Amino acid sequence: MTIASLECTLPNLVHERRLQKLHGDLVAGVDEAGRGPLAGPVVAAAVVLDLDRIPEGINDSKLLTREARERIFAQIMTTARVGIGFASVETIDEINILRASLLAMEQAIAALPVAPSSAIIDGRDRVRAPCHCEALIHGDAISLSIAAASIVAKVTRDKLMAELAELHPGYGWERNMGYGTREHRRGLECLGVTPQHRRSFAPVKALLCA
Repeated sequence: MTIASLECTLPNLVHERRLQKLHGDLVAGVDEAGRGPLAGPVVAAAVVLDLDRIPEGINDSKLLTREARERIFAQIMTTARVGIGFASVETIDEINILRASLLAMEQAIAALPVAPSSAIIDGRDRVRAPCHCEALIHGDAISLSIAAASIVAKVTRDKLMAELAELHPGYGWERNMGYGTREHRRGLECLGVTPQHRRSFAPVKALLCA
């Protein structure tokens, strides 16, 4: 594989540049973390990169090590405009995980310190926001701004789950981040359901109904 072809597989600014020409300079990338876990909130981030100070190594958060994510997260937070949104466990159970994720993304856009001209949303669904919005499937692998948002959302949620793990020991949230690992399921069976568990998710609902 040549260097040129490798670069084509990395997130880039193609969509950001197009939207800048159409709608204005401030383009936000938006992504969320935490749709799949059995416990904890969904966290979303909106990031408007400073195109003159882009941290090196930005990529889909799932492809980065924890150390790399935390290093790039710190750089993003000091060079970019960032907004963060949350959807609680109660909200997830009330309106379903998809709608809760979109709500968290809307909150992240609203939390930006400056209103964006447009926003690129990771996935299939657009959100309600006071700017032009586009959905981009696999956006965290395509758009540099969405990849940056994926890092911010992931690191923010991981830190939150580590804090919740101290309040609810025995489930391994500091390691599994609330996902349904063997350790987490064993904790559920032995310790029961906490207020941070998503009661609308099948494995938790099954324990409550047993």
